[in-house]
Amino acid sequence: MAHVSDLIAEDIELYLKTHENKSLLRFITCGSVDDGKSTLIGRLLYESKMLFEDQLTQLEADSKKVGTQAGDLDFALLVDGLTAEREQGITIDVAYRFFSTDKRKFIVADTPGHEQYTRNMITGASTADVAIILIDARKGVLTQTRRHSYLVSLIGIRHVVLAINKLDMVGYSEEVFNRIDHDYRVFAKKIGLQNIAAIPMSALKGDNITELSRNTPWYSGDTLMSYLENVQVEDAAEQSGVFRMPVQWVNRPNLDFRGYSGMVVRGSVKPGDAICVLPSGRESRVARIVTQEGDLEKAISGQSITLTLTDEIDISRGDVLATTDSPPGVANQFEATVVWMTDDAMLPGRPYLMKIGTKTVTANVSTLKHKVNVNTLEQVAATKLELNEIGVCNLSTDQLIAFDPYNEDRDTGGFIMIDRLTNNTVGAGMLHSALRQPRDNSQWQNIHVNKQAHAAIKGQKPFIIWFTGLSGSGKSTIAILLERKLYSLGKHTYLLDGDAIRHGLNKDLGFTDADRIENVRRTAEVAKLMVDAGQIVLVSMISPFSAEREMARELVAQGEFFEVFVDVPIQAAEERDPKGLYKKARSGELKDFTGLDSPYEAPENPEVRIDTMTQTPEQAVEHIINYLLGIGVLG
Repeated sequence: MAHVSDLIAEDIELYLKTHENKSLLRFITCGSVDDGKSTLIGRLLYESKMLFEDQLTQLEADSKKVGTQAGDLDFALLVDGLTAEREQGITIDVAYRFFSTDKRKFIVADTPGHEQYTRNMITGASTADVAIILIDARKGVLTQTRRHSYLVSLIGIRHVVLAINKLDMVGYSEEVFNRIDHDYRVFAKKIGLQNIAAIPMSALKGDNITELSRNTPWYSGDTLMSYLENVQVEDAAEQSGVFRMPVQWVNRPNLDFRGYSGMVVRGSVKPGDAICVLPSGRESRVARIVTQEGDLEKAISGQSITLTLTDEIDISRGDVLATTDSPPGVANQFEATVVWMTDDAMLPGRPYLMKIGTKTVTANVSTLKHKVNVNTLEQVAATKLELNEIGVCNLSTDQLIAFDPYNEDRDTGGFIMIDRLTNNTVGAGMLHSALRQPRDNSQWQNIHVNKQAHAAIKGQKPFIIWFTGLSGSGKSTIAILLERKLYSLGKHTYLLDGDAIRHGLNKDLGFTDADRIENVRRTAEVAKLMVDAGQIVLVSMISPFSAEREMARELVAQGEFFEVFVDVPIQAAEERDPKGLYKKARSGELKDFTGLDSPYEAPENPEVRIDTMTQTPEQAVEHIINYLLGIGVLG
């Protein structure tokens, strides 16, 4: 076959065909600051002739202006595109670059070396097949080397290139190379990295990048480019025929066609195969594999398809189609490793959205077992995860989900966590195992005297009125008067007051953010049970965080939760100070006081807003009663 670059001029269609059929390898570079990651990628782009003339011209100009090689080409400038990176000589963001050779296409992610950019590295590594870990030959294995290697192992990358770089600065010493290779393999064994190829190189000089260097006659292994072109990265599970396809869309263009669209993330499928739908467990067979180009006889991993089945069964977006003889697990409680990726700490008990495959559920961390010191691998006790920290925890979801352990399948075992209010991605995680199988061990009982029966005998519609506001706003005063008014109307009520609950059910909780979240969660669960018993429940507590109030709302049916925001400026609340709490907080006797040294997130769209600067408690009660009558829940 002609050289690919020659085909561009001779036969553009053949060139495009050749390019289309190449395999794709994704890899990352990582290592300590100044180990030469960006220089290495720049060298690969240069050697693979993937630079246009204007890029070369710009590189030459930039090298003279801001380069670090005394006017010679500074290949790092091809990758370090941010002004801050060039000014500091470091990589901050993840830089993705594409290049190709005659044999293969490549996407490379240059990831930051600094610890504060751990989340950036996780992002770059999440889709990589190979990791190139650079080590400065002058410095050997450093803390950063161990940290990045641990992250590579954690994310599930099975192939590692140990690029012992800057060997020109130690006289191309074989002894130095062998010592670093040995030290690294001793550490790598502890974290489960096995497929390691050590290559002596100088990214700046080009030694052992595309051709074996005469400066290292003692080395006869692969060049870096040869390794990247030939490494086999297919997942063993992928080759085993274990089929997985998360359903992205139920395709129903007309009454005569119902298909299930998605991408095959593992294994293969063909017409006639027996498949099951998880988490429901229903079974059927594949009738057709439909694509825009026509039906297929077989679909493999990486292909986007639409399947039709021989049976009419209930399937929704987020379900997983799988082979019947080796289905994924199904659970709603898991052990997982979580990497936290935002400034607001991860707090156990707080609800987040969890997206795994094409399914999105509500999840919370029930227990943070420990966080991991990524520099020493030490397990450290913790109550929360801060930005860039990694922890092992127990997760609970509000629905059953189908999953595989992450070390078996990234697609069905990896997930992200999303803030429910901002929709920002706040964490990434890997599922290890189910804590229990709820379908086998725990069943809802078939209760005949249900919520409707309890409500009917009381002659009322049950619901929750949730009072929130600063200490001293008048929540409890209004709630007490409202309960008295409802009682006079013949309604069956119960008041859950925050102070009273802290003397009993929640007396073991303090006032940290994590304890406040648990305080609201327990109270909300009790309120839900009382709604199931047909009661009208009044809850009066500061409940400072929007996420937990939204969680309480979602525990009951739509139209059964009404948020009443008792709004008062903090200056006015402090002037009232009926319990003397503000005074204690100001003097330092009371820590983590809401509104002073702990935040209060005011409701944006409460059902009822009470302005206690203009309304008396009696007027507030009348306001609430009129609202409830207006929407028909007090009929």
